[in-house]
Amino acid sequence: MASILKACLVSIFVFLVSSNTLIYGVDGAGECGKTPIGSAAASLSPCLGAAKNARAKAPPACCSKVGALINRAPKCLCAVLLSPLAKKAGINPGIAISIPKRCNIRNRPAGKKCGRFVVP
Repeated sequence: MASILKACLVSIFVFLVSSNTLIYGVDGAGECGKTPIGSAAASLSPCLGAAKNARAKAPPACCSKVGALINRAPKCLCAVLLSPLAKKAGINPGIAISIPKRCNIRNRPAGKKCGRFVVP
């Protein structure tokens, strides 16, 4: 039953990401470089459970995606977590911002502000 719910949540998240990209189109270089924020958000779909629950373990797929995103465009993670898309998906930015720490990512931008949240 839990796996069905998880699959539904991931499907809804991917749908929201896809519809947002189709509606708003592709923007120029921003916080995520030339990658549209919707695509960056979609790449983080393995993190959906960990972004909603501080006690949920961040899966290895999530940690590798977050690590790659931080290496490629450090400000992109914050932009994704504070985006209207993340809000629609039910992501809690205060919880989601702790994912790099929960993944033991060493080069995370610790101590930086992400909106009103401080990256641990």
